[in-house]
Amino acid sequence: MTETTAQSVDPATAAAAPAASAQPFSASYTRYAMFLLLGIYIVNFLDRAVVNILAEPIKNDLHLADWQLGLMSGLAFAIFYTVLGIPIARMAERKNRPIIIGTAVAAWSGFTVLSGSAQNFIQLVLCRIGVGVGEAGCTPPAHSLIADYVPKEKRASALAFYSMGTPLGGLLGLVMGGLVADAFGWRWAFVVAGAPGVLFALLAWFTLKEPRKVMAQHSAAIQATQASFGETLKYLGKKKTFWLIALGAAIKAFIGYGHAPFTASFFLRVHGDEVASLASAFDLKSVGFLGLALGLMGGTAGTISAWLGGQIADRYAKTDLRGYVSVPAIASLLAVPIYVIAVSVPSATAALWILVINGLIGSLWYGPVYAIGQSIVPPHMRATTAAILLFIINLIGLGLGPLAVGILSDIMSNVVGLGPAQGVRWALMLSTGFGLVAFALLWAARRTIREEMVS
Repeated sequence: MTETTAQSVDPATAAAAPAASAQPFSASYTRYAMFLLLGIYIVNFLDRAVVNILAEPIKNDLHLADWQLGLMSGLAFAIFYTVLGIPIARMAERKNRPIIIGTAVAAWSGFTVLSGSAQNFIQLVLCRIGVGVGEAGCTPPAHSLIADYVPKEKRASALAFYSMGTPLGGLLGLVMGGLVADAFGWRWAFVVAGAPGVLFALLAWFTLKEPRKVMAQHSAAIQATQASFGETLKYLGKKKTFWLIALGAAIKAFIGYGHAPFTASFFLRVHGDEVASLASAFDLKSVGFLGLALGLMGGTAGTISAWLGGQIADRYAKTDLRGYVSVPAIASLLAVPIYVIAVSVPSATAALWILVINGLIGSLWYGPVYAIGQSIVPPHMRATTAAILLFIINLIGLGLGPLAVGILSDIMSNVVGLGPAQGVRWALMLSTGFGLVAFALLWAARRTIREEMVS
């Protein structure tokens, strides 16, 4: 892809422009915009995550294998989500970002509703592809907007706040999906999940403001500077920190996304009797209880974790920029033994509470990693850099994680002969070991981050 730049501007010089860190709107409007973007990202992840609690009912209804669940919830979605993220980000470097986001919300919400009408595996995969196409237009423009809305010194906290949409959306997806599926079936759960998108699309179209014109009043560099995709990629090629944090975060996502479709299945297969007993105490069925328990416990812990990650990173980075990678690196290391213990204990209740501990450190990487992605390049490269970062994270994490864990579960169950219960347990335990690789990559970024941050 090639583009003509309006004027040749050195990236480091452009990064120093006053508008790069100016706050273009009032504090009250910025707060509103941040909460609206958070709400949009919650709906984004709700529509993406609801399939996880519905995996077992869908499998039984449509007679699917675990690898098909992994393909449906991971690779089919991720290929289009990641690939289209880059051209949409290129558009976001020049066009109205709120319009792009609003259109994306309308698209993915519509395909989520359509997922409820799927009659076979192929139809469901096509609907999930449609969700991926729509969601590709959300986060790269949103990251770029947030970097323009808030001062540089609050960037990690602001992006961590936005990233709280991941655990909050997951919480709502699990709770709502499980309860609706128990009451009305898994098809209606998709319909309910997709419905709120209409409101958020309208709010994005009519109330989100594009800050470029305001920022251009402070600096002509905003209007004069553009970079082609090739120039941005070449610039990033010299940034060792970017590739280390991208691969480290991708492995974290590989583990998280890989576990998500099979966590409820693990409890239903390994602790089925205990889960049924716990559910009956709340006058619920097993799937509804698991959605409620995993959503509230894991989602709350993940939300706290995402928020803390940004706060801690911004605080320590004031004196040492290495804090941006030290925090997620240490969290990655600690998560490995905690998760292995959670899926090894004989009690479902104990496993749920240990997973809460895992959740409290599992999302610490969001704010720091995304802040590095927005700070390691000049302002006119931010949306494209966010898309490249998300391309790497989601292609490896979302695309391969669920599929790999599903294949591993089938191998352990059928080839090794452990059966479906122990097969999924060992698949979860073995895959979490990749957290050691994530730790090594993130820790290695400490050597270069101080020299490579520019904006």
